[in-house]
Amino acid sequence: MNTLLLLAQAATDAPPQAPNAGLGAFLPMILIIAIFYFLMIRPQQRKEKERREQVSALRAGAKILFCGGMIGTISEVRDATFLVEVSKGVVVEVAKGAVERPLPDKVEPEKK
Repeated sequence: MNTLLLLAQAATDAPPQAPNAGLGAFLPMILIIAIFYFLMIRPQQRKEKERREQVSALRAGAKILFCGGMIGTISEVRDATFLVEVSKGVVVEVAKGAVERPLPDKVEPEKK
């Protein structure tokens, strides 16, 4: 019986748990999210913003590269699309979002 009383007294003398222990558990997760944002998400957003600015600055006569790898010359600019000449006499309508990047005027195909 004495041991039971000693155990009960020892249990009541224990210090209370710290209330901010939960924040310490979330701190590593918050740091991982912050690192992920600054190393991956933010640079990708900046790159996409630059691409959109380049596409919005395109005018007729500019050479462009499509996301699919096709190269063409813009013949007409519309609100949401371009009319692009991909071959002599072949004009296709392409969404502005399908343009990967503008190309310099003198692009020569690789010879094999």
